[in-house]
Amino acid sequence: MTTVLPSALDTPAELETHHADVVRATLPVIAEHIDDITALFYQKMFGAHPELLANLFNRGNQKQGAQQRALAASIATFATHLVDPTLPHPRELLARIGHKHASLGVVAEQYPIVHEHLFAAIVEVLGADVVTAEIAAAWDRVYWLMADTLIGFERELYDGAGVAPGDVFRTAVVVDRIEDPSGVVTFVVESTDPARPFSDFLPGQYVSVGVTLPDGARQLRQYSLVTAPGNGRLAFAVRPVEATAEQPAGEVSTFLTGTIGTGDVLDVTLPFGDLTIDTAATDPLVLISAGIGITPMIGILEYLAAATPQRKVLAIHADRTCDTHPLRAVQEDLIESLPDATLELWYEQPTPGAHTGTLALSTLALPAGAQIYLCGGAGFLQSARAQLDAAGISHDRVHFELFTPNDWLLA
Repeated sequence: MTTVLPSALDTPAELETHHADVVRATLPVIAEHIDDITALFYQKMFGAHPELLANLFNRGNQKQGAQQRALAASIATFATHLVDPTLPHPRELLARIGHKHASLGVVAEQYPIVHEHLFAAIVEVLGADVVTAEIAAAWDRVYWLMADTLIGFERELYDGAGVAPGDVFRTAVVVDRIEDPSGVVTFVVESTDPARPFSDFLPGQYVSVGVTLPDGARQLRQYSLVTAPGNGRLAFAVRPVEATAEQPAGEVSTFLTGTIGTGDVLDVTLPFGDLTIDTAATDPLVLISAGIGITPMIGILEYLAAATPQRKVLAIHADRTCDTHPLRAVQEDLIESLPDATLELWYEQPTPGAHTGTLALSTLALPAGAQIYLCGGAGFLQSARAQLDAAGISHDRVHFELFTPNDWLLA
């Protein structure tokens, strides 16, 4: 995959003055009802296209409302910027969405489907007497400005991967299954067709993995790559997600870890994702993770060990115990192999050689001028970013990812 960042996001979208006045005036009422609008939108779209819920959208996120909140947040954020261009351009939001879409094989022809059912939901929630022709035209323009920006960005991602739009899935065979003491399983896969290999990738990127579940639904999930690029194989680590009061069990993760072994076949996409390091840079790196958020950091460390071992690295990981720390031995071995790398651990339970309690960045001397990468749960990311703010770390040096559809809300 190309290392050149696509340029489709470089030119900010502009809303015509007469549309901007209407959007500015109606943004409060749209924002007030946006959750109801997006919930009804998905209900309408899946009613007309049930195959989308079964074969493309994450059913777990739909049940929890995460996908609805993500769509609502993206529309509101984009519209707010359009009517106030002095606000920061929502480049990171759009880039995150575009990479997710590319990893799912989304194509331009699907955007009119979203438009049809989204606008039907707006009219039904707000009422036809409220949504006048003028208001409908203004918000139609907002939608297509955002959609066209994403379509252009996603087209450049596909071009960079050397494929036609949407042609990202490869039939892959599992050539190795590696059990970790933490319960995490690493799957190593390769394309079954030498003429359609996996493209190269950047450290920190992910793939979408598709499986057909017992009820016949083909569900997709994203998993970070945990090896360095170079041999045509991909490896991703999966932790089974048990059901809690807040969320159902992870369908795909549980299926993969419970049933898939060497010789089995999966649908796996080409790699995408924007939480990547600048491989040409030499500035220090700080890699901060919690739980399964360690996976993109392992991929970055694998790349550094293979390509630029002299780069200064501070790796920081927080977990409940040393036993729940995913890929702990792998991380320790990688740190040991890098001549200027240090590992700091935080466990909730007292453990020799580790800090006890929650992450406290103020106790560490972060390398001057470092680029800082974060990955973990929402609470962990919020805490870590607040600590970095308190330390005076500028936001342009902090890069983060959360495994949910609306991680940009933490920005």
